[in-house]
Amino acid sequence: MSRPALSPFFLPPGTLPAARLILWTRALRAFGDGYMSLLLPFYLTLLGFGALEVGVIITGTLLGSGVMTLAVGFVAHRYRSRSLLLAASLLMAATGVAFVAVTDFWPLLVVAFVGTLNPSSGDVSVFSPLEHSLLAHNVSAQSRTALFARYSLIGALVGATGAQAAGVPAFAQHFLAIDLNTALQGMFVFYGALGVASFLIYRLLSAQPATQHEMQPTPLGKSKRTVFKLAALFSLDSFAGGFAVQSLLALWLFGRFELSIAAAASVFFWVGILSALSQLASAKIAARFGLINTMVFTHLPSNMFLILVPLMPTLPLALVFLFLRSALSQMDVPARTSYVMAVVAPAERPAAASITAVPRSLAAAVSPAFAGYLLSLTTFGWPLVICGGLKIVYDLLLLKMFSRVKPPEEQR
Repeated sequence: MSRPALSPFFLPPGTLPAARLILWTRALRAFGDGYMSLLLPFYLTLLGFGALEVGVIITGTLLGSGVMTLAVGFVAHRYRSRSLLLAASLLMAATGVAFVAVTDFWPLLVVAFVGTLNPSSGDVSVFSPLEHSLLAHNVSAQSRTALFARYSLIGALVGATGAQAAGVPAFAQHFLAIDLNTALQGMFVFYGALGVASFLIYRLLSAQPATQHEMQPTPLGKSKRTVFKLAALFSLDSFAGGFAVQSLLALWLFGRFELSIAAAASVFFWVGILSALSQLASAKIAARFGLINTMVFTHLPSNMFLILVPLMPTLPLALVFLFLRSALSQMDVPARTSYVMAVVAPAERPAAASITAVPRSLAAAVSPAFAGYLLSLTTFGWPLVICGGLKIVYDLLLLKMFSRVKPPEEQR
């Protein structure tokens, strides 16, 4: 099997070959996550489930991801990251098939919990911390943020393309006379196929020359205090984010403005494009102003824009503020990942990545059920207001607690 390659001009200086493979698998997952985050709530409503039940299933996906990610954080020092990634990709393949095989609420909830479906626009799966650790070991400190910016950029760009692909079932129904439910199930099967493709790419990691990513990982030691404090803050951020994951945001647009799935696909395509473009500037801003400042002062205005979205009386105005929010909301992602990898000992990076990634899914798993309940009561959009308010609190706490904890490259 030929080895996939990315242009060397795309990779920052000091990047080792294994990073290319990780970027390819990130692209595959981003495409699947892009359309699944929109089709999941639409498919569940076609099966007859209400907003509360949809919220509970979304909670199940996040809760399961959080439990699995936490477990990986405690056992990562015993296994090679490659082996864990191979197992996760097979689970991804099984998830796609299982969602076609079962249609009742409780079996779907079980599949959501043990599977890899991602209802958000970001990467909240077990793959993420393992890949973060490998990337950090395969790039120099000076280029680390730039590489994570490219990792996030690929996720956002390909995720936006995936969101546009959410319109495929409607296209197939209209032009090919394929039953809508059958077309939707075909997209779940394709999601499973992306898991198989990821498995094949991860296998190539063994063909890479001996590099830093084979360093023997260790459990958290001297970095434990820092990691736990960051994990607590990220828990607040992720709990807030759970009120406005992409699946619930799409569900709100379906209910508030009667948006079609094809129109939603176009909306979230541009949401993804704007998020991607913002990340192009992340590394340069971080190099000039610092990682923590980049995280906080791009995140604050994006959360203010989010609070304004449900206050808008018309769809065009709501989309204006949604797009403004999207242009800033993900700029902190590469900076946050780079910061975690920078302030812990290299051998502790797999454990630190897993434990700080848990809030992305475990803490966020609680809020979608509440958001679904609120959406079942009113179409106003209270979940978006709550999300923006809590995230502002997180931003201010992060600035207060970590503004003086500098990564090595920022220390003078």
